[in-house]
Amino acid sequence: MNIRSIVQFLILVGESETTDELERQIESLLSTYGFKFYGLRFHRKPHDDTVGSAILGRWPAGWSEIYAARKYPLIDPTIRMLSVAQRPFRWKEAVMALKGDPHRPRMDRMMQDAGRFGLHDGYVFPVHGRNGLLGSMTVGGDAVDLSPAECALFEAAAKLAFWRFMELRGQVEALEDAAKVDTQLTRREMEVILLLADGLTSHEIAKALTISNHTVDWYINGLQEKLKAKNRQHVVALAFRLGLVS
Repeated sequence: MNIRSIVQFLILVGESETTDELERQIESLLSTYGFKFYGLRFHRKPHDDTVGSAILGRWPAGWSEIYAARKYPLIDPTIRMLSVAQRPFRWKEAVMALKGDPHRPRMDRMMQDAGRFGLHDGYVFPVHGRNGLLGSMTVGGDAVDLSPAECALFEAAAKLAFWRFMELRGQVEALEDAAKVDTQLTRREMEVILLLADGLTSHEIAKALTISNHTVDWYINGLQEKLKAKNRQHVVALAFRLGLVS
């Protein structure tokens, strides 16, 4: 393990005086671990499941063009996973989690194309603020096995690198404003979301609250809209992330 190199990065990253210096420090750390490629991204909408805006990175020549031309951001399993992830994850974990997805054939083609560009495996480290996803760091290339301790330290490194970059660009205040979201819920919405978090179905929630299934679904649809969630599972994930339930 090269934990010492991550710890050194964590100490020095705050002393970076320019974005170029920060970039060199990131690339030096990744080189130590054998990661050839990376991307540091800013997600303008807290719960957006798009690829986000690249702020630093290095990818194989030609890959970004192929990725965009074939509309892979729409089905990229790592992006799909990132929208609900509570912790760092490996690319292959995202692929396995979506094995029953109707877009799986296109996902497999994307991963095959990525492999031809030297992108065989990697990790994604989400950067969360109080109200949701703010950014992420993706690292990849050849398959590298990180220990749990290394993965935790890499997560800390990704967060520090992200915030230091935003500080150097004078964008911290704008970032915090962009992350604001209205999470004021009614008493009934809180009751529904708590029961959802306990794993109850719409029918079970309806019985517990003495309301109709249709009314429960109406509340859940409202929660999805308010939290900008894709489905009820995403509602629960965001509720935990935002501290609405614990």
